[in-house]
Amino acid sequence: MKRRKFIVNSSLGIMASLPAFDQLSTLDKPNFRTGIKIGEVTSTSAVVWARLTNDAKRTADSGKLPQFLYLDDENNEWHDIAYFKSKYKQDRPDRKVKITMPEKTSVHELDGAVPGRQGTIAVQYRKKGAANWQKTIPIAVDSSTDFACQCKLDRLSPNTEYEILVIGKTNNTTHQMPGRFSTAAHLEDIVPVSFMVTTCHEYNDRDLPNDAGFRIFKEMEKLSPDFLVHTGDVLYHDHNAKNLALARWNWQRMNSLTGNIQFYQNTPCYFMKDDHDTWMNDCHPTSKNRFMGEFTFQQGVELFRQQVPSGEKPYRTFRWGKDLQIWLFDVREYRKPNEMPDGPDKTIWGREQMEWFMKTYEASDATFKVLISPTPIIGPDRPQKRDNHSNVNFSVEGDKIRNFIAGHVNTFFVCGDRHWQYVSKHAKTGSYEFACGPASNEHAGGWKKDEIYPEHEYLNVVGGFLRIEAFRKNNNPSIVFTHHGVEGSVLNKKEFIARDRSLPHMEK
Repeated sequence: MKRRKFIVNSSLGIMASLPAFDQLSTLDKPNFRTGIKIGEVTSTSAVVWARLTNDAKRTADSGKLPQFLYLDDENNEWHDIAYFKSKYKQDRPDRKVKITMPEKTSVHELDGAVPGRQGTIAVQYRKKGAANWQKTIPIAVDSSTDFACQCKLDRLSPNTEYEILVIGKTNNTTHQMPGRFSTAAHLEDIVPVSFMVTTCHEYNDRDLPNDAGFRIFKEMEKLSPDFLVHTGDVLYHDHNAKNLALARWNWQRMNSLTGNIQFYQNTPCYFMKDDHDTWMNDCHPTSKNRFMGEFTFQQGVELFRQQVPSGEKPYRTFRWGKDLQIWLFDVREYRKPNEMPDGPDKTIWGREQMEWFMKTYEASDATFKVLISPTPIIGPDRPQKRDNHSNVNFSVEGDKIRNFIAGHVNTFFVCGDRHWQYVSKHAKTGSYEFACGPASNEHAGGWKKDEIYPEHEYLNVVGGFLRIEAFRKNNNPSIVFTHHGVEGSVLNKKEFIARDRSLPHMEK
């Protein structure tokens, strides 16, 4: 199914066999308990995501969670994950799984569940302070769409703040949720731009109580970003999504965290997917693992598109005025198996995406170019990893990307995925990579804080986020990369002043 068709019709055939949640409630009033999201913002358009729900509250946390047992083929016995970690050192055993639901509990009654509701969704929008609203055509939502849709707003004005009202309707009753966003500036306009980058939001490692979520959302909001880039692992399917219904529940409880709702209501976001929010750790399109039960890689791809504002392709580029252009890459849908021997045919990006990148990069006259990948391109990474361009088993394509950028000034790599923050300078090309780190300190790890490589200019095993600002001082373009902690503190800052293409960029 083409993505344009998905955005207009908000329909996915793979969802049709699931139980309809729209018949579970007798309430008359619809709600938006999983919030709204504004994304894919350009100078003239945006996509608004919304999902109609039964109730204004999510299911309270009371210990109602599914339990999973895995079959030990050696003794034909079922055991929990702790058994396999202890006996076999396996945290994701490739074994048959059995799902046990709490007694008299269905999937829509699990902790954090937010059942959907049949109805229609439309968006009213106007320039801030304008008298009259424009309105999109109402889109019908039901169980086949997980009660979600995406409304495209077109013919917007560049560099303009818009107010929106998302309108849900069912049985002649309505509910609305407000929001706001600003469009990107025209590519010739010189305007300052500030945005955030985040990754790795593990639900069980959130750092605020109950359904409040993560501290970083409030801290990012205080800094008034123009937009956020989520580099993937928006959530983790590995241990909870053994079928499509449980995967949808996984999205419901993450989307219904109050901090998430409040942030996305007023800050547009570009969403990228990685392994955990697609299927499971280090996955690729032909991955096979009984650990995931009935849930498949392709279902995960389609579900991700359904749960966030989506564009035509999973890879895309966006221009924010004269001085900034960002590229967002997909590292899951086109990759070859990690186990495949390295060589010119082994790829993460795929031929189509690689050609698109090189063509759009060469055509751009933006002052600063920021290449954002869910996974590292420079690293360094742990030697045992085999999933990204900084690893030896993807070095051929990694070298192709790094060598292509070599000599191009004012270009920077940014990545998510790693559970620590860093700034690295590639030894051969001089290119920089900035890793934003995970969303919470509880999720930080995987690297020793005193294991500093020659590439490292900054290393910190903490949670937080990355802030990027492009602006002009005395008409000199500058870009600043700032690592923040989970409570907003500045942990590291690096500034570059743009230089002519014939000269290297100047570090400050």
